[in-house]
Amino acid sequence: MSLPSGIFQESYGQDMAILRTKQQWIWLLIFLAVLFTMPLYSSDKIMTLATMMGISVISVLGLNILTGYCGQISLGHAGFMAVGGYVSAMLTANLGWPFWAALPCAGLAAGLVGILFGLPSLKIKGFYLIMATVAAQFIVIWLILQFRGFTGGTDGLAVPRPELFGYVIKTKGAYFLLVMIIACLATFFAKNLVRTRVGRAFIAIRDNDLAAEVMGVNLLSYKLLAFFIGCVYAGVAGSLLVHYFAFADINMFPFGDSVWYLAMLIVGGMGSTTGAIFGVITLKLLDEAMILAGPALAAAFPAIAAQAAASLSLIMRGLVIVIFLIFEPRGLVHRWELIKAYFKRWPFSV
Repeated sequence: MSLPSGIFQESYGQDMAILRTKQQWIWLLIFLAVLFTMPLYSSDKIMTLATMMGISVISVLGLNILTGYCGQISLGHAGFMAVGGYVSAMLTANLGWPFWAALPCAGLAAGLVGILFGLPSLKIKGFYLIMATVAAQFIVIWLILQFRGFTGGTDGLAVPRPELFGYVIKTKGAYFLLVMIIACLATFFAKNLVRTRVGRAFIAIRDNDLAAEVMGVNLLSYKLLAFFIGCVYAGVAGSLLVHYFAFADINMFPFGDSVWYLAMLIVGGMGSTTGAIFGVITLKLLDEAMILAGPALAAAFPAIAAQAAASLSLIMRGLVIVIFLIFEPRGLVHRWELIKAYFKRWPFSV
């Protein structure tokens, strides 16, 4: 990362720091202050949208570790979220566990299931690995339906609200704060993970797994570790999702969500923690814009109103993905870095 003129690093620790200047610390504190005071001045609709963004950020950060950094493409991420969501739901609803004990168990259960479906990754890659993870999505949903005595099957399962020292977290603002705290911790862990030996091994496998193996990287161990960590993130996100609605239902984890999570990485920029966040925010805001544009489109074109309004979000999502793959394959984070570099060098930018 380039630094402003006159600022130098005097130690290796300073050079490796995520935030290197006072200005960066100030901007971070301002961002956190605005983020955690949002419930004071935001409507319930904004709180709902922001909470869904936070849950999606947690899930996509896990997918970014698995796909963006380790190169193991997964289209079963929503299925791993379902594992975490239903494990948390069964522990709290059927066994009476508190939410704070069920949440890490949900992540751990999803991680273990991720290891199971990650075992073929040593022998297969690319399209064949995608098919294996797609199978995970449908197998998980099928098992949930079969064990209806525990999961509720097609009827779903009522889930208690989280409690903290006797206080039930049921308002939208309170749950938003809970999700954002976990999202910030997840972002901090993901950002630092890729700077460790494990992260460097992931990147080596992504770039060239044969060369990584020659250099001494244990492919099976690190690939399974990537599946485990990525699915732990998904399990935590799934748990937060079902407790937000106080209900667990298989329709909350459709296969389409697995595709959209991967689309968020494409739009934001694979292999970047910041890019994962950019992708989530962009596609979530796009969805909201299409919802608002639907009635206007229906009024302008009555003949195709119902079909067009219903399909507008899907059409725009697909169009955005195609545009980014053609014109900005490195995602929004690459464009953001170019913009920052331009202003750092201004007026001498070229």
